Amino acid sequence: MNIKVYVPRDATALSLGAGRVAAAIEREAQRRGLRAQLVRNGSRGLFWLEPLVEVATAEGRHAYGPVTVQDVPSLFDAGFLEGKAHPLHLGPTEEIKELKSQQRLTFARVGIIDPVSVDDYVAHGGYAGLKRALAMSPGEIVDAVTQSGLRGRGGAAFPTGIKWKTVLDQPPQQKYVTCNADEGDSGTFADRMLMEGDPLMLIEGMTIAGIAVGATQGYIYLRAEYPHAHRALNEAIAAARASGYLGSNVLGSGKQFELEVRLGAGAYICGEETSMLESLEGKRGEVRVRPPLPAIKGLFGRPTIVNNVISLASVPVILAKGADFYKDFGTGKSRGTIPLQLAGNIKHGGLIERAFGLTLRELIYDYGVGSASGREIRAVQVGGPLGAYIPASQFDTAIDYEALSAIGALLGHGGVVVFDDTVDMAGMARYAMEFCAKESCGKCTPCRIGSTRGVELMDRVLANVDRERNLQLVEELCDTMLHGSLCGLGGMTPFPVQSALKYFPEDFRKTVQ
Repeated sequence: MNIKVYVPRDATALSLGAGRVAAAIEREAQRRGLRAQLVRNGSRGLFWLEPLVEVATAEGRHAYGPVTVQDVPSLFDAGFLEGKAHPLHLGPTEEIKELKSQQRLTFARVGIIDPVSVDDYVAHGGYAGLKRALAMSPGEIVDAVTQSGLRGRGGAAFPTGIKWKTVLDQPPQQKYVTCNADEGDSGTFADRMLMEGDPLMLIEGMTIAGIAVGATQGYIYLRAEYPHAHRALNEAIAAARASGYLGSNVLGSGKQFELEVRLGAGAYICGEETSMLESLEGKRGEVRVRPPLPAIKGLFGRPTIVNNVISLASVPVILAKGADFYKDFGTGKSRGTIPLQLAGNIKHGGLIERAFGLTLRELIYDYGVGSASGREIRAVQVGGPLGAYIPASQFDTAIDYEALSAIGALLGHGGVVVFDDTVDMAGMARYAMEFCAKESCGKCTPCRIGSTRGVELMDRVLANVDRERNLQLVEELCDTMLHGSLCGLGGMTPFPVQSALKYFPEDFRKTVQ
């Protein structure tokens, strides 16, 4: 009997030795004369258990982890190919507590399938959305996305259907679908995990988007720091094209859609949609003045959809199961699920996909199991390096767009970075200004000059040089950046600074040693 053994090819798992473990399993199976098919899947997102090795048994998949090369002989001795007991045995994979309690829609196949196998993808429900979309009119597809309540999962949370409708309503001409895969926020890795673990989900979503608005060409703008995702995407695109899911006649429908990957050059600002379009055109990554919106005049001056990875990868399930199915998850105006990424000083870091509505406290303690240091958690930063710092007193806030906005925070890409009680929040506020100064494209004065002056002011505050006057100047500077910057980089840099000043004022008034 040919038994399937699954070892992740995800970058996090590889960094923890998954590649060496996979090679050791192959060697040991050959030495013992056993037949075992090794499948390199994506990560389940439970990073504290990586490398997580799974074996398919008659009762379902069983998990073992974290596995090292030294553990491999004893796994074989214990009969792990039959799912038998071992000190690293975690039981049936789907019964692992932190996995069982999730609600996975976008990540439903990640960790389960061979990421670049079209047959495996289809066998697990893939391309059902595209097939249904091909039987619908463009307006019906856009209406389904609108009715689902899907909002952009990258930052501004703008309704996806409205953006698509704007592109659809433009006169017939060359149109484009672009995917912003420049995942540059600290503590975020959902895009990477999906592109490495289920790239066909993104490809299907972009194909549906193209058919919906009449676009025949798509581009994935991928950060160059993701070589594993780059390889997986290119393999998956080639497989989709060979199987008729991409090209001049998608599934014999007469519809055309082509797709290719373009690499960025490491500029954080290119996570902003118009800077990304400039970079795709071969220009310097720099913010465009709006209007016109990219939906009207985007890539090469043509109507363009700009969405991020998770937004586009959410579309196939909406088309496959219907807008009402998707809308049934979530709360208020935040519908569907959100892949949350736990990082920083956290014991169990990783990816958790849940419907909107769980609290930060549930995320940090039920899934993250508290700080890695064992100390009290003082704050979390939600939404990347430009996100607000949220104190422990507000950990009962629900994770949804409106609830976070009500306390002056943004969900952004769903990254949550944890800090224990040793963190210096004044130093973190200074870092926000320094980050903006280094990453600014330089087009507007509030961002380019404001962030540089912000670093100088923070240095004076930390050195107790005319501290109260300089703190007042910091507040005034934040107001100027917030209201005067052309894009979110300068406009959001005040969020971490103002939140640190509001909730942790004692850190700004420490006695200089």
